[in-house]
Amino acid sequence: MSGFGRAGSVALQGLVGVPVQIEVHSAPGLPRVHVVGLPDRAVQQAQHRTWSAIARAGLEAPSGKVVINLTPASLPKAGTHFDLAMAIAVLRATGAVPADDGMTALLGELGLDGRLRPVAGTLPLARAAAAGGASRLVVPSASVDEASLVEGLRVQGAASLAHAAALLGAELDPEPVDAVEGPPPVERAHADLDLADVVGNREALDALEAAAAGAHHLLMIGPPGAGKTMLAMRLPGILPPMPTAAALEVASLRSLSGEPVPSTLETLPPFEHPHHSATAVSLIGGGSGVIRPGAAARATNGVLFLDEAPEFPRAVLDMLRQPLESGTITIHRAAGVASFPARFQLLLAANPCPCGRFGSGDCGCPPQQRRRYMARLSGPLLDRVDLQVRVDRVAPGLDEGPRRSSAEVAARVAEARGRATHRLAGTGWTAMGHVPGPWLRRHVPLERTILELLETAVQRGALTMRGMDRALRVAWTLADLDAVASPTRAHIGRALAFRKGIPA
Repeated sequence: MSGFGRAGSVALQGLVGVPVQIEVHSAPGLPRVHVVGLPDRAVQQAQHRTWSAIARAGLEAPSGKVVINLTPASLPKAGTHFDLAMAIAVLRATGAVPADDGMTALLGELGLDGRLRPVAGTLPLARAAAAGGASRLVVPSASVDEASLVEGLRVQGAASLAHAAALLGAELDPEPVDAVEGPPPVERAHADLDLADVVGNREALDALEAAAAGAHHLLMIGPPGAGKTMLAMRLPGILPPMPTAAALEVASLRSLSGEPVPSTLETLPPFEHPHHSATAVSLIGGGSGVIRPGAAARATNGVLFLDEAPEFPRAVLDMLRQPLESGTITIHRAAGVASFPARFQLLLAANPCPCGRFGSGDCGCPPQQRRRYMARLSGPLLDRVDLQVRVDRVAPGLDEGPRRSSAEVAARVAEARGRATHRLAGTGWTAMGHVPGPWLRRHVPLERTILELLETAVQRGALTMRGMDRALRVAWTLADLDAVASPTRAHIGRALAFRKGIPA
């Protein structure tokens, strides 16, 4: 006897989801299962997991010829999250599970024992299902909290295929089973760090505050032990908390990377700290099957910190130039194209020379070697870094008076961001570091006498036009921190000094 069944799921291209309908047609004939619709190896192997799970649920799968079609057939399908939808479509073809109204999406990997296992990317898949018109979502029990972060979806958890079938109307009384648990949430090491721990280096602290207030990129250069990493790890604590939409985006990227997502949205901006041996794929993203986001994408709405920056391969660093301008990363593979957001603050730390002692001790590096070392940071990349500051070692027992706590600096940063948001109302930008130079010159022009320093630097070749625009944005941020209406010549001069803060 022939039969037909259908179930809904979702496919992802980057963070963009596409509704997928899984159709099953069974007919008399030689026992054979055909999976069509551009499935990858994981989807093709789902037939074995599906037939075993159906048997464990005490149900019967079709015994003749079965064709499983994943539509749209022109879209590549990858991942094990299609397992549950394929199994339910097969059971609908046999009549064991009644048809539904097409408003339910199904996600989950099946084990041979019939239990449902959580899958990477549950949150972006759930968001895509809601955007595609689904009103109900069935997921593994361990994924309920994560999927419930999406508004407008009725999320139901199932521990096994039998439980999922019963939720969908099958006349079953499934036996209780232990649900497969997901990995524990990852604790963020930078969550409780305070700027009050930092002694000295007022110039570096000022640069860090300006970077936070304007979402500017920052390079810190200094000898080992000067406190560059200590400063960098405290930047997220002075950044404004993420709004809900941004927090969902960050959580979706982490979920797609396979990290567990907590039941409540984290509003602390992310902090990614890849090792200098990181490859282009780990930093930018990629993969031969499912395209995964790299550290640059996971740092969206937060900080990408590259310690020992000259030790990174130059080709890998230069891959950041395009996302620094566009705020997106697009990865092309034979199986398709995936785009990820990449609106991060780049934070670089470097020693002044290979031995690290130039300018602060007995350095034995010849000038040519020092130049070669710093030349690993290409000119076009540094041209996109708004603030460049020297960080020196602090003498023992140095006390420069009251220290600034993270809470105090965060309050000043929030006030400066508020002034910038008011100025940029209606543009979609919330910080001066996001604003293109032409918009600044057109909508908030400054007097020629104030811009003379920048124009002179451009004429002498000390600044590019891009560098002039970035220095101008820093000047606006410094004015916002000082609570004045617009930058003065002093702000322009200070922004230019930050711009040229690297020793020769």
